[in-house]
Amino acid sequence: MKKLPAIEELKEGGVLLIDKPYKWTSFYAISKVRKMIRAKIGHAGTLDPLATGLLICCTGKFTKKISEYQRLPKEYTGIIHLGATTPTYDLESEPQDFKSYEHLTEDEIQLATKQFTGEIQQIPPIHSAIKKDGKRAYELARMGAEIVLNARTVTISEFEITKIELPEIHFRVLCSTGTYIRSLANDFGEALGCGGYLQELRRTQIGDFKVEDAFEPQQWKAYWFPSEQKESSDMTE
Repeated sequence: MKKLPAIEELKEGGVLLIDKPYKWTSFYAISKVRKMIRAKIGHAGTLDPLATGLLICCTGKFTKKISEYQRLPKEYTGIIHLGATTPTYDLESEPQDFKSYEHLTEDEIQLATKQFTGEIQQIPPIHSAIKKDGKRAYELARMGAEIVLNARTVTISEFEITKIELPEIHFRVLCSTGTYIRSLANDFGEALGCGGYLQELRRTQIGDFKVEDAFEPQQWKAYWFPSEQKESSDMTE
């Protein structure tokens, strides 16, 4: 097992790599760790609840490095589902506007990635945490308000289709901070003429930090407090 930092070391200042579980908010994930180490902690880049993967968490004096880590490029893998759209661009809302996708060829799908590679203009989802008129965009969207968000420049260095099993398109993306993969899924489906939404997402890398070196919060607890884990196990026997 990899050597993990001691709690006292983290209270002084360090970096924790968390593998965020499915349906957990980023805030909930770090709050679980905060309760264990009882130290100042923050994360360098939010993940949506339906996404899993790497969260870089800084503790103690290392919280000053959060903005530095936030600027690092990020790698994601996931699945785009073609043939429908959703208001949130993922499965937090129900698919709608169903269209045929059977006519698409592998060449057409591969070619469509080219227009989303390099420096591009991207409009964030209206169901996002971006502030508009002093409120979060998703709050306004839930109230039924009409929202217009401005496009912004992002960089997608690599957009690789790793497997095609229509209607599912498996992909890997290397991109700049500020890129919304949900928007990429929606725009990719629109470019193919059949619509698309993000079915699955996992953040696999931030700069040189890899999810393979991360642990879920429960695993951190098992490492730091093995006696508690044994007591819990004994009680269930």
